[in-house]
Amino acid sequence: MAASSLYLIALFMLVLMAAAQPLGTVLAAMTEGRLPRWLIQLETPLWRLAGIRPQEMNWRQYLGAVISLNFLGLLFLFALLLGQGHLPPNPQHFPRLPWDLALNTAVSFVTNTDWQVYAGESTLSYLSQMAGLTVQNCLSAATGIAVAFALIRTFARQGVSTLGNAWQDVTRITLWLLLPLVPPTTAG
Repeated sequence: MAASSLYLIALFMLVLMAAAQPLGTVLAAMTEGRLPRWLIQLETPLWRLAGIRPQEMNWRQYLGAVISLNFLGLLFLFALLLGQGHLPPNPQHFPRLPWDLALNTAVSFVTNTDWQVYAGESTLSYLSQMAGLTVQNCLSAATGIAVAFALIRTFARQGVSTLGNAWQDVTRITLWLLLPLVPPTTAG
């Protein structure tokens, strides 16, 4: 192995170790619902606008919320892929996907398996990639982390019948964890 490769691995490990403590602190605070007051003040209008009550859910409500979010995401992405030929940001005029390919793609991105049997650059419009695949990549990761939060709460809160609020968990994970970790892109 080349020396530059070893340096790169060592640098990666150092960055990982340096980020573990602050990221772990943020995750623990999110799991326990301990967020800074200014973040909660930013979230409150979101909850009102979306009609979300910030009360805790039992496991059935939590499961229903997670399944309904994923099902709506599946329907949205499936419809987007079927209709991409008639929707804007499609300068290459890509046609709609066949229903079976659209369904396969939608299911794979909603379940975070991201299995593709096509070349995205020559098959999918900009809108399908931005509003469809990218959004589902983020939401599927947020859903998985939210379910992990619920599992952690189950073990930590023995004798309590609530798991938190799925809508709050997914929103907080998306806004305060996943989006800040996305590196900025540069237009070249």
